[in-house]
Amino acid sequence: MGEGGVLVDWDWWTVDFGDAHAGAVGVLVGGGEPGPVYFDVGSGPDVPSTSHWTAYDGRSRRPRAEALRAVCACGWRGAAEYPLDWETIGDQPLYEADVDLAGPLADWTAHLSVVRDAAVPLPERLAALLVEMAEQLNATAADAPLAALRAAGVLERIAARAGRESAGALCDDGMSAEAVATALGTTHSKALVLLLSAQDR
Repeated sequence: MGEGGVLVDWDWWTVDFGDAHAGAVGVLVGGGEPGPVYFDVGSGPDVPSTSHWTAYDGRSRRPRAEALRAVCACGWRGAAEYPLDWETIGDQPLYEADVDLAGPLADWTAHLSVVRDAAVPLPERLAALLVEMAEQLNATAADAPLAALRAAGVLERIAARAGRESAGALCDDGMSAEAVATALGTTHSKALVLLLSAQDR
């Protein structure tokens, strides 16, 4: 769930950056981004909503998307707009329409390249170990899920401890949350939480 109970369905995600740079197809209506779409499910305090691009098809009094563009969870928005051809789409729901998303995906991928280039590189040996570990964990999950789950727990604890120690060293060096966010390819708020947590060690 996103902020305020809005269901956020990210279309793209990477292991490198997780939800900090999850990508999606955004919509434009009247030149701007519309708010979330709400679904009428009868009475009750909770009204489900979404901001997924396929919901903006003009059906059931919902706004009709005029164009698509790439968006990222970090707040970045693609400059290129990709108009929707409603004459071709017709009356069908957007989720059933054959809409080409290659443009928004390419724009988001280019954005990730900029983020990746600004991030601190991993040492080659460590990067190779992480790839090997991921492959081994995936194979173990298929053959022995309990063992894989136990291994994941061990890795979480190792990572948490190493993360606290590393963040603590950065705090001692006086590194700013902005610099940490750029180096990690994450958001300012997540970097700040890392640094503040390290101060409690």
